[in-house]
Amino acid sequence: MAIKPTIYKARIALSDMERNYYDSLNLTIAQHPSETLERMMVRILAYCLNAQEGIELTKGLEDVEEPAVWVRTMDEQIALWIDLGEPTPERVKKATHRAQAVRVYSFNSKSDVWWSQNVKKFSQLDAAFYRFPAEEIEALAALVSRTMDLSITITGDSAYVAGDKGEVEVHWDVLLPL
Repeated sequence: MAIKPTIYKARIALSDMERNYYDSLNLTIAQHPSETLERMMVRILAYCLNAQEGIELTKGLEDVEEPAVWVRTMDEQIALWIDLGEPTPERVKKATHRAQAVRVYSFNSKSDVWWSQNVKKFSQLDAAFYRFPAEEIEALAALVSRTMDLSITITGDSAYVAGDKGEVEVHWDVLLPL
């Protein structure tokens, strides 16, 4: 019998100072059995960094043909494809053909190696790439509980996340802008 996903609930007070976007979000996150808490929290952070009408958490690791997060239009076109981790250049290329915009957020300690091995191929694609420091994502994962009340404030190249278990500031580097 397959192991079922773990369900998390997040109530988020989002303030994106860069886009003048403010919202109260209620997310239900299904953590796939093979998904780490770090990846799950990066999914939530990527969702917040790109929050807009039509944004959805997808089936994630359960369906390899879908990104972690996407924005679909009313006619089911993919406006934004958001991938996490270290996708292959082939996967990113395929995403650029399916979506109007593609963003990739890497967060592992091995991101530097992945980036240096693939930067030439990625620079030929119409996609944006970002990298979160692994240690800050580990600190973000420490805030996880089955039911979370989070406040996320985005300004410049960082997000300040506060919850019941503490607070952390997560920065990112733009590896390749869109």
